[in-house]
Amino acid sequence: MMTKLKDLLFFSRAVLDFVANTDFKPEVIHCNDWQTGMVCALHKLQYRWRPEFSNIKTVFTIHNLKYQGIFAHDMMSDLFGLGYEHFNSDELEYKGAMSFMKGGLVYSNAITTVSETYAGEIQNPHFGEGLEGILQKRNEHLFGILNGIDYDIYNPKTDSNIIEKYDVFTATEGKLKNKLHLLDQLGLEKNVDIPVLAMITRLTEQKGLDLVEGVLDELLSRHRISIAVLGTGDRKYENLLRYYSQKYEGRVSVSIKFDNSLAQKIYAGSDMLLMPSKFEPCGLSQLIALRYGTIPIVRETGGLKDTVVPYNKYTGEGNGFSFANYNAHEMLYTIIRAIDTYMDKPVWDMLVRNAMKDDFSWKKSSLMYKSLYKRLL
Repeated sequence: MMTKLKDLLFFSRAVLDFVANTDFKPEVIHCNDWQTGMVCALHKLQYRWRPEFSNIKTVFTIHNLKYQGIFAHDMMSDLFGLGYEHFNSDELEYKGAMSFMKGGLVYSNAITTVSETYAGEIQNPHFGEGLEGILQKRNEHLFGILNGIDYDIYNPKTDSNIIEKYDVFTATEGKLKNKLHLLDQLGLEKNVDIPVLAMITRLTEQKGLDLVEGVLDELLSRHRISIAVLGTGDRKYENLLRYYSQKYEGRVSVSIKFDNSLAQKIYAGSDMLLMPSKFEPCGLSQLIALRYGTIPIVRETGGLKDTVVPYNKYTGEGNGFSFANYNAHEMLYTIIRAIDTYMDKPVWDMLVRNAMKDDFSWKKSSLMYKSLYKRLL
């Protein structure tokens, strides 16, 4: 732990000393997550008085508030040279220890997080991880800017990992060929009329695996659906999924590993993607799924709420399915609704087109960051 702390101190100092000792003078230093939070603190408390730093602004982005970088408070003086006047609840103190995250939240000129909904959620105790007070206080300086994905890498029209390339105009045929190949590869029943529900995720409670545990047997015993899981995580959930892959052989495939090539094949060959997260600052899997025409089923939290528009059968609008409460049967009923919709092929093809027409590349988000930088300057 001490070695890691010293590494982070060295990095924080190196960022600022690089600026001090080179001709490169940035207008904005953009820091990400707790590991870089003390760059903002050191800039404000020790470097800002120097002429070369007086006009530099700092931006701090929260990717996941749960991970905060908590260390013994004596490190403030011993390693960072900061006086104990800064060890209070309005600055660096957190439950009797020193918080790197608070360094970014308190001392940056602007705070961003990775979706508008998450920016709102973290200002209340349920999601605020004990920092909601600081975030409420800095509300005017807090912005939600959605993450994007690289549309060159995640492109079903050029993806070398998939068996049949396709775009929004050829998605019906392209996804069908990829589905047949995926069923073969994973040993699932070769029936294209049965929808394939994918989960590409860390197998943890935060990702909603406790909800899955609660209704998986009911889903598989009463409904025609196949399930493909890819990921690693808690041993409890790994073993649970292995059990169901044996109990429902040919209907449940479980790959306990990280495999990017297989992930791309699952995105292309599946019909639906399940993300029932307890909380999800942004989420990337649903963005990739939309790009590949795989319809997301998500809980309405964080970036999932901001990117997945529930299908409206009366207007034809929407790109997925969602449920509001963290409840296993509410999730189950949403999956069943998606299965029923899948059986109406013209409607499902329309949903796939809706999904693939969305743009969650970095194009829009990068313009929002650019606008924020200009606002600070």
